[in-house]
Amino acid sequence: QVQLVESGGGLVQAGGSLRLSCAASGLTSSNYAMGWFRQAPGKDREFVATISRSGGFIVYADFVKDRFTISRDNAKNALYLQMNNLEPEDTAAYYCAAKFTYYDTNPGTRDFRSWGQGTQVTVSS
Repeated sequence: QVQLVESGGGLVQAGGSLRLSCAASGLTSSNYAMGWFRQAPGKDREFVATISRSGGFIVYADFVKDRFTISRDNAKNALYLQMNNLEPEDTAAYYCAAKFTYYDTNPGTRDFRSWGQGTQVTVSS
């Protein structure tokens, strides 16, 4: 019954910024680790960033470190990804994901079983 809906994607020039949002329903946000993943055409889906159920632990992929910031607002059942200094290589469909967890611990990058439909990010050079 978990439903995740992404928004905020679009077209941006290299060096620009976008803020992605994920609206969650059918869950208690404080019980779910959440994350962002992306998939470019012809490539496998890859991990971008994850955040523990209460925000105490965050994991970033190396290619986005110091450029992207993941955050959440459990009162709003929302997840965010602030993306700065975007590069053409960041062009992909970005997906919100969630998994049930018992503790506010390292969320890792595996076992995210609930997925949104994605929002497209296109970065021009």
